Amino acid sequence: NRLPGAVREHVVDLVRTHYADFGPTFAQEKLSELHGLPVSVSTLRTWMVAAELWVPRSQRQLRVHPPRQRRECYGELIQIDGSDHRWFEDRAPPCTLLVFIDDATGKLMQLWFCESESTFSYFEAARRCLARHGKPVAFYSDKASVFRVNAKTPKAGDGYTQFGRAMGELNIETLCANTPQAKGRVERVNATLQDRLVKELRLAGISTMEAANVFAEGFVESFNKRFARPARNPHNAHRPLRDDEQLHEVFIWKETRKVTRSLTLHYKRVMYVLDDTEVARSAITKQVNIYENEQGEVTIWHAGRQLHARAFSKGGYVNQAAVVENKHLAAALAYAKEMQEQRTAQRLKGPSVTKREKRLMMQQHVTPEGLAPG
Repeated sequence: NRLPGAVREHVVDLVRTHYADFGPTFAQEKLSELHGLPVSVSTLRTWMVAAELWVPRSQRQLRVHPPRQRRECYGELIQIDGSDHRWFEDRAPPCTLLVFIDDATGKLMQLWFCESESTFSYFEAARRCLARHGKPVAFYSDKASVFRVNAKTPKAGDGYTQFGRAMGELNIETLCANTPQAKGRVERVNATLQDRLVKELRLAGISTMEAANVFAEGFVESFNKRFARPARNPHNAHRPLRDDEQLHEVFIWKETRKVTRSLTLHYKRVMYVLDDTEVARSAITKQVNIYENEQGEVTIWHAGRQLHARAFSKGGYVNQAAVVENKHLAAALAYAKEMQEQRTAQRLKGPSVTKREKRLMMQQHVTPEGLAPG
């Protein structure tokens, strides 16, 4: 069944001329689609290897990641990361554990169970860590959008994320690792926690994030006694919080908006109409501060005074596809399902919906409480 040598030479010449940087699978697809050559992937891979057009994975030179020495001082560098895992096994849905670990000592600084790696989740974990230990020199993370604006040419903003802005207010540096190996300390402890902590939670009969966060405080203490090591330099690089550094005012979503001459401003597809006061009039054509907490409560401030406003939603859905990172996908889908069920329930209550439409909608969604088929 061997193909003629002339066919082999012709195929290799085509690959060398047009598809030199293609992998065997992709090149085989193009040879079949554009040239009518039904060569199998395995055969083409063999030919490309022999012609030195492809290097098998087993023969590739491994990328060397040189070891990095621990930092000298406790509190000099805190590595942070989130681990999405079935922390409660089959007793509850998967969730995320945020892990803060000191680079110099390997000491766990904070564990926090949450739904996903959101900005507000990191706000809460960081707030607890800083309140307990003080301010480190720097936090070391990956390139997730919580920590870094990944757009090459962002259309708006000052180039900082909300987490970066909060750390800037506290005079804490935020550094991003270029590879997972660069923050290997927290990556390795994640694997250890996925083994030890899961079993500890099972033995304790814990299956909720709230109970796990309480349990984590004692677990951190025992874990550090067993695994933490002394720093090479006994100096503690943590700095105490100043009296004017109120964490509940720092760890909040902050943006600015311009007030129009009609005393309105727009924020997250909502139009806010300011009450006609002397302070509001002084803010016309100026930037005001928008503060939003985790519960979605929005307040507007100008010159140190709160401006009262009425909110009017623009309605409709998001006019473009929402960008969701893989880390946040589970939580985003759960939220989308909840919103879809609420919209269906709202439509079912409408007087203009026919019985047939109600039946079709109830076949696609769980019947909301209080609504009977037909």
